[in-house]
Amino acid sequence: MSHELLTCAEMGRADQATIAAGTTGITLMEAAGAAVAQEVMAALGPQPRRVLVLAGPGNNGGDGWVAARHLATAGWPVEVASMVARGALRGDARLAADQWMGSVLPISEAAARFAAAPDETAPPVVIDALFGAGLSRQIEGEVADLLASLAASPAAVVAVDVPSGVSGDDGAVMGMAAPAMLTVSFFRPKPGHWLMPGRALRGRLVIADIGIQDGVLREIAPVTMLNRPSLWRHALGAPVASDHKYRRGHLVVAGGPPETAGAARLAARAGLRAGAGLVTIACLSDALSIYAGADPAVMTRVAPTPEAFEQLLRDRKVAAAVLGPGQGVDALTRDWVRRALARLPAAVLDADALTAFAATPDLLFDQIREVTGDGARVVLTPHDGEFARIFPDLSDAGRLDRARIAADRTGAVVVLKGADSVIAAPGGAGAGSGGGAHIAINGNAPARLATAGAGDVLAGITGGLLAQGLPAFEAAAAAVWLHGAAARRLPRGLIAEDLPDALPAVLDAVAPGTDPTLDPLGFGLDG
Repeated sequence: MSHELLTCAEMGRADQATIAAGTTGITLMEAAGAAVAQEVMAALGPQPRRVLVLAGPGNNGGDGWVAARHLATAGWPVEVASMVARGALRGDARLAADQWMGSVLPISEAAARFAAAPDETAPPVVIDALFGAGLSRQIEGEVADLLASLAASPAAVVAVDVPSGVSGDDGAVMGMAAPAMLTVSFFRPKPGHWLMPGRALRGRLVIADIGIQDGVLREIAPVTMLNRPSLWRHALGAPVASDHKYRRGHLVVAGGPPETAGAARLAARAGLRAGAGLVTIACLSDALSIYAGADPAVMTRVAPTPEAFEQLLRDRKVAAAVLGPGQGVDALTRDWVRRALARLPAAVLDADALTAFAATPDLLFDQIREVTGDGARVVLTPHDGEFARIFPDLSDAGRLDRARIAADRTGAVVVLKGADSVIAAPGGAGAGSGGGAHIAINGNAPARLATAGAGDVLAGITGGLLAQGLPAFEAAAAAVWLHGAAARRLPRGLIAEDLPDALPAVLDAVAPGTDPTLDPLGFGLDG
């Protein structure tokens, strides 16, 4: 199961390399249009339904003309509404349009065809082939009005490549887009298929084989990936008979005051369930009774001063730390972060450990760069609000660019959390023994994961994997995927406390030695 995501420019290079190798552009277009028609019939047949193809002025429209011909040949009643007269088309799109012998409407008449006729048992099918993933301008005027009418209609919408108006590179809506029930794209998915709001608008995603060989990827060397077990499975170690708790890693979680103690408790239990050999919560004395009674398997140590916290890190063979969940936004948190970064080979900075540096982010970045330059593994796990506090100048950048720039600026792996979490490693580092990926988009998180404390659990899973020695990128990517997979095993109404105990079954399903070609747990990550 492939995990590469191609930008629009990279997909263009794949097309050009295939054409240079001897496959004509019209051959690729024929294969693409035939694939669209096949998927329409598979999804909406076997009884033919009325079809309207919205054909744009470029190659995306050309795919639509081909799909129209294949559907008509199969006995489906088809009309094409074209944005431009056939004579104005150029290149392969003109060749495809010239082979269409059926009805052609001006685009201005298309909206009248969206509603079901009185004698129809099902609404019509609309194939959206107006604009592909590389659209570079806002959709306005008549076409925007048409897409708004389509969005409000009962029609079954099938998009070619992407729903028109969605950017293939970042999932942004360029003015207007109508949601599709099915999107058919080609060779490899694009980032915009998995980034919001494009992900929400595309419906089920099918990636069709149109004859482009996988070998073109060697020259393209894509750096954006879909977060799947194939990215990091190799780094998950299997328990061996000689293991002991310190070999599996000692994780320390920084505990906050009594009123926010739940956050560190969630992170600690998640770290244990992720496989850390032992977990200790370090806290101030006024919170000891809360943490000491939280979980029998979690140890508790009082660190009344920053110096005592540093001594704990030195004396207890600590492999990694999680700082920030419920810890407090103050100078003490900043001091603990500084000491953990200076002392430990790995750390997760989440929540308050980031917000505490909102007034002085460069101070934090300098500290991180100093230790990562010496090989320390640091992962930052901000949600959008926390990200904006320490990277205020990146608010206008796209989601992939924000994560990538933040990783390069800090020297840390950055997990920009959300429904479409992005995991970015600095400077192309990452996926150390498994390839060249340095940015991954996660696609398996269910909506019910939006619940208080879920981020604390993610920080704990990440820390537990770092404590076992995983590289930072693999630990972060694995943690995000495992977090989503655990949530998908749970019913509606899940709370953060449920997530750690769902991890063992998920870890078993993706352990090294399991079949990497299988879709773990049957989650259907392609749709």
